[in-house]
Amino acid sequence: MKRTADPDNGPLTDSDLKRMKRTPRAKIIRRALKLSQEEFAARYQISIGTLRDWEQNRSEPDKAAQAYLKVIACEPEMVRKALKAN
Repeated sequence: MKRTADPDNGPLTDSDLKRMKRTPRAKIIRRALKLSQEEFAARYQISIGTLRDWEQNRSEPDKAAQAYLKVIACEPEMVRKALKAN
């Protein structure tokens, strides 16, 4: 048996990893911008139901939506202004 420096903090097992949930990227971005789900969805023209599904791990954004979220994370004001102009 391999010993670790901290016997109470061993490596994660497969069952540990299955129990752990990853926080969806959309939720991290929204929280960083300090917006409610409703505000984020309205500002960036994303369906509130879709946003909730992403945040609650019921579905994942497709590649285009992932790219859009990445742009929002990097340039939130530019995206807001571009959408407001239309």
